Amino acid sequence: MPISNVRRLAACVAALACLAQAASAAEILIADEKSQPESLTVAPGGVLIVGSASTPFVYKVRSGSATAEKFVDASGEGSGTFFFGMLADASTNTLWTCQLTPVPGATPVRRHTALRSFDLENGAPKIRWNLPGDNSTCNDFAIGPDKALYISDTANSKIYKLPAGASTAELFLEDRALYGIDGITFLNGTLYVNNVFSNNLYRIPVDAAGKAGQPVDIWMDQPIKGPDGMRAANGKLLVAENGSGKISVITVNGDKASVTVIKEGLKTPTAVEPAGDTIWIAERGAGKAVSIPMPR
Repeated sequence: MPISNVRRLAACVAALACLAQAASAAEILIADEKSQPESLTVAPGGVLIVGSASTPFVYKVRSGSATAEKFVDASGEGSGTFFFGMLADASTNTLWTCQLTPVPGATPVRRHTALRSFDLENGAPKIRWNLPGDNSTCNDFAIGPDKALYISDTANSKIYKLPAGASTAELFLEDRALYGIDGITFLNGTLYVNNVFSNNLYRIPVDAAGKAGQPVDIWMDQPIKGPDGMRAANGKLLVAENGSGKISVITVNGDKASVTVIKEGLKTPTAVEPAGDTIWIAERGAGKAVSIPMPR
């Protein structure tokens, strides 16, 4: 074989090897297929942090690796403890999490939940705030323009607000429309939430004094099913539809919005996380974190 052809073949083999490595890094098994990754976030350096809805652990996957390591161990918190929301705040070196622990012997099932934070580098505990009530569901959160953390409580139709630097949250909004509130995020400084029960999307108006008003229902040009984790990127909303196995992009224009499906065929996707030109997805039904390209 001519030397030029050998060189071309070697280049092709090297390229295929790179592609194979990228593919493996873009589909990460979190412990096992029963780990049920519920939420995920990306920390500085491209570190992927994933919570489990079936184990008392938060996992970390280093950049370029396809292996998940245990990062936070809450096995001493009570039988059945697991995690929902995950959010990395690089500005304060903090990982925010939602920790849920079932109440032993309760029928119907009840849970005590806590907002917890940890050091992003070493997992050392920081803040713990227990949500009020005999049954609560700390689900997800977003950091607002005011640097406060806004927390969704699915079971109690509430949004809590933890001011920057505080260790105790306060009630921000309680409304019947929020029974089933799940994903929460800010888009262009405006707060949006979705409802995993009613399949609705809402804008939360806030007045000059910082007081929340009644949720405004956003009309969408096609239905979404089981909207779960939600983040903002490139002036649009990214939503994981756990009821349809889809990832959708929602373009909001006033009180109306258009929905574009960018990924189908997933097994119960519950979270999305934009990271540069990539979207990470928690595929709870497959026990995996997977990635897709960010749409242009």
